[in-house]
Amino acid sequence: MDSLITAAARALAMGDALGALKRVALRDDAPALALRGIAMAQLGDLVRAKALLKSAARAFGPREAVARARCVVAEAEIALASRDLIWPPKALEAARMVLEAHGDRVNAAHAGNVAIRRLVLIGRLDEAERALAALDPTPLPPALRTAHELVASGIAVRRLQTQAARAALDRARLAARAANIPALTAEVEAAALVLDTPAARLMSRGWERPLLLGEVEALLGSDALVIDACRHVVWNAGTAVSLATRPVLFALARSLAEAWPGDVARGTLIGRAFRGKYADESHRARLRVEIGRLRAELRGVAEVSATKRGFALSPRAAGDIAVLAPLLEGQHGAVLALLADGEAWSSSALAIALATSPRTVQRALDSLAGDGKVQSLGRGRARRWMSPPLSAFPTILLLPGPLPSD
Repeated sequence: MDSLITAAARALAMGDALGALKRVALRDDAPALALRGIAMAQLGDLVRAKALLKSAARAFGPREAVARARCVVAEAEIALASRDLIWPPKALEAARMVLEAHGDRVNAAHAGNVAIRRLVLIGRLDEAERALAALDPTPLPPALRTAHELVASGIAVRRLQTQAARAALDRARLAARAANIPALTAEVEAAALVLDTPAARLMSRGWERPLLLGEVEALLGSDALVIDACRHVVWNAGTAVSLATRPVLFALARSLAEAWPGDVARGTLIGRAFRGKYADESHRARLRVEIGRLRAELRGVAEVSATKRGFALSPRAAGDIAVLAPLLEGQHGAVLALLADGEAWSSSALAIALATSPRTVQRALDSLAGDGKVQSLGRGRARRWMSPPLSAFPTILLLPGPLPSD
């Protein structure tokens, strides 16, 4: 490798993309194309970066398997940054195996780290956690170890394990300081803001206040009966009753919880659960059926009793009843939560992350765009969606993933 290529590679390792480009900007050999692609990625021109890396992979000869594999890993990282979740993960795994077989442990570990980040992004936390435990971060230089610890903190945040998240962020700070790359330090501090930013609202006995993620964790671990409107789950002392697929039952449970220790009139419950303006005998009959179903679902954690004017909810064990609500209520909160990361998403990537159909996501985006809550860039397949700056951030609890107790 000649001196200019070596100098450019060192500049990129230090985060000096412009310094790297000065050395290889006019060269079209395969190593220079690869370095230019990585430099353009660091500067934010992901489209140009992807094209350069593809050209570099083609330019490397058949005996340069390691160099081609490194290009694939860089391409995968760019795809992740641009939220191209359709990019084939099998290609990344094949590249990782090539690097591992040729003794390039640093880039093999980096490839594994990119794959784990993708799993976290689409909510497959169990797989991500297993892969993270199997990945040895020892060979990683400080910059890549920072990314490794950021992945660990991201998993912990989504599982509501705030102590583990803080510990991972502390390790990430140390690694970023050793790397001496300002942009990396800024990324760690931005990730740490999640723990010190309100994540949800607590509603109880007629009042409400914002909660930090640590306070949410403490609430779900207490003896209170918690109606979680972020995930549509009822919690009590470690027991979780999911009503995510039973929207009518959850609407009834939330209405009763918000009124506790009082009761709720039948007409009010009919309006909240069935969205009917007027209650006739058929509505009352349906309400009785749904209340019976709610009793059956909550029989281990709460009681639903009839009163003169309606129904009331009470916990079976001693403790309060509280509602955990999103900071921003709305029909499309999960879409807003993903867009709140500041990246430009395609509708297909959002559909993959939310495990729903592209058409459903497109309808949500059109509705949010009509309300001025999202904006689009580009046209056709290149169209991307972003969230404009908000006064309150959509809660991390709306991001894809299993329940914190899973």
